[in-house]
Amino acid sequence: MARRKKTWREKYEGSRGCPKVVALGADLRRRWGGGTCVIATPRLVDALMKKVPRGKVTTIHEIRAALAKEHGAEIACPITTGIFASIAAHVAEEDKAKRKRGATPYWRTLKAGGEINPKYPGGVEAQKKLLQAEGHIVAARGRKTMILDWDKKVAKLA
Repeated sequence: MARRKKTWREKYEGSRGCPKVVALGADLRRRWGGGTCVIATPRLVDALMKKVPRGKVTTIHEIRAALAKEHGAEIACPITTGIFASIAAHVAEEDKAKRKRGATPYWRTLKAGGEINPKYPGGVEAQKKLLQAEGHIVAARGRKTMILDWDKKVAKLA
């Protein structure tokens, strides 16, 4: 019998014993730096994404830094933090579709270097429209779509 695929909301609600701080093995210490790593939850990542006001942006790196500081770790897991941001974005779209108030403005959370995340709901084009409506200038840089001067518009989370 095939297992039912979890909904975005179910993924958001699950925490599997997290947040937790773990010691990194030698390979990951070399790869990511630091000796301790916090593995957050979708809810914690979402809470930081919600702090970004209109006209400002943040990056996954900023969210990771805030999570690490909050939990007394040297770093936050780059893999799970990115996955949790995507889960939060999809839950926000579900909430918007249900006309729920307070949906997370996920389009304000960028990848490194100011790149729009193509994996968020609606892809680059949908986010581009939302960001432009907030006054950001968006431009293509090769295969990537970026916000110009994004680094001057970063909201401080930590």
